[in-house]
Amino acid sequence: MTQVPTLQPDYPIRTERLLLRPLADADIDALLSYRSRPEVCRFVPFEPMSRETIRERLATKWANTGLSDEGQELTLGVESAATGALLGDAVLFWHSRIHAGGEIGCIMHPDAGGHGYATEAMRALLRMGFEDLGLHRIVARIDERNTASAAVARRLGMRQEARLVHNEFFKGEWSTELDFALLDHEWPSTR
Repeated sequence: MTQVPTLQPDYPIRTERLLLRPLADADIDALLSYRSRPEVCRFVPFEPMSRETIRERLATKWANTGLSDEGQELTLGVESAATGALLGDAVLFWHSRIHAGGEIGCIMHPDAGGHGYATEAMRALLRMGFEDLGLHRIVARIDERNTASAAVARRLGMRQEARLVHNEFFKGEWSTELDFALLDHEWPSTR
């Protein structure tokens, strides 16, 4: 019988400047401060969130503290280790057991932009996906207009594999998607 991979991190996950940890009810105001903004939600697959939506997500989708099977997602708060402020949140999706595939993404408070926090948080998720969960391939799917997120993917060493022109009717208009990927054997050289 083959061993089934699982991911149950020991929290908080520490990086040079950040702590990644499960989100909690105490984070509602901080989450609302950026997830309620139209400009923050412009390129992501959800609308600006209300306090009630955030509460519901904390009780359901964001309640996972690990990954035990495909189809699950792990959303973690990205906290400044120096100040304790919630800077954003990051997600690791486990898409396929057979294909050992996953996806990463993040959303940051605008005040935290331009400091490399998203890159640092995404690097931690790549490490977890490849080294702890044993994924073979991790992707990032980004709206082409989201140049900041595309730059993060490139800084992580992810390869742009596709540009899907007008592939989705997204928030009232056609969007072009950039697909980035990294393979497990490429991971050591990008760290």
